[in-house]
Amino acid sequence: MRIIFAGTPEFAATALEALLAAGHAVVLVLTQPDRPAGRGMALQASAVKKVALAHRIPVAQPERLKDPTTHEPIRAACVGHGAELMVVAAYGLILPQAVLDLPPRGCINIHASLLPRWRGAAPIHRAIEAGDAQTGITIMQLEAGLDSGPMLLAEAIEIDAADSTGSLHDRLAALGARLVVDALARFDALVPVVQPEAGVTYANKIDKAEARLDWTQPAAVLARKIRAFNPFPGAVATLAGAEVKVWRGDAVAGDGSPGQVLAADAGGIVVACGEGALRLTELQKPGGRRVTSADFLHGNPLHPD
Repeated sequence: MRIIFAGTPEFAATALEALLAAGHAVVLVLTQPDRPAGRGMALQASAVKKVALAHRIPVAQPERLKDPTTHEPIRAACVGHGAELMVVAAYGLILPQAVLDLPPRGCINIHASLLPRWRGAAPIHRAIEAGDAQTGITIMQLEAGLDSGPMLLAEAIEIDAADSTGSLHDRLAALGARLVVDALARFDALVPVVQPEAGVTYANKIDKAEARLDWTQPAAVLARKIRAFNPFPGAVATLAGAEVKVWRGDAVAGDGSPGQVLAADAGGIVVACGEGALRLTELQKPGGRRVTSADFLHGNPLHPD
């Protein structure tokens, strides 16, 4: 097919690479504007833009799509360059109905959950945080509602007990890339299925304030938060009066006042929670690097209370 591709982060770039490798002609890429990043806060192109430029594909980067003048590159791609379909993956901008109506064969989305569970911005984080046993990819038709369109194709994968958002993201990105190529290969044979009303949940955007660990919560809940907020924004905890980032930890048996250090040795730093205890095994001081609990204790000795 001749297609338009709309996406921004690495998740989307993986799908774009797969579509190009499968022989589809991408006539236009939509991605978010370059953003400041890194220590120098220099403007950085999105992962999708980098792929597009490497393949010499025209790129449009509107701040938003409310103004009809921003639709012109899309209209030109459809009318002048024969684009039939738009493929969307983690684009980050709402597509108004006027845009959805431009491609003759509509717009499809690669969504990182098994819809209707976890519609919205952060489905991978929320699935881990909630303790879901599985998640997956849904290829769906886009409509004006938030991830509410008919489903075309879906495949589930298990969430491993050790999965972080980072590791699960990579597996879902690969699955999404494979499924969207499959979907386009048999597009005319796919039968849209309306999403059921039962089971709808929303994956709200991650707020950095959510990443602070509250020791009064159960250890199992905190362990899921650590995995869900790795690599972004990183779980933050107060440990012996100091603020640290916690990158790895697991729930263990233990009893004490919430926040009390129960053990601190090469095996981990065990902190009492509202229910059970959390064994911290990878931490980071402000301005420092990630280290194992054993290395952390070398420079920051802790003693059980």
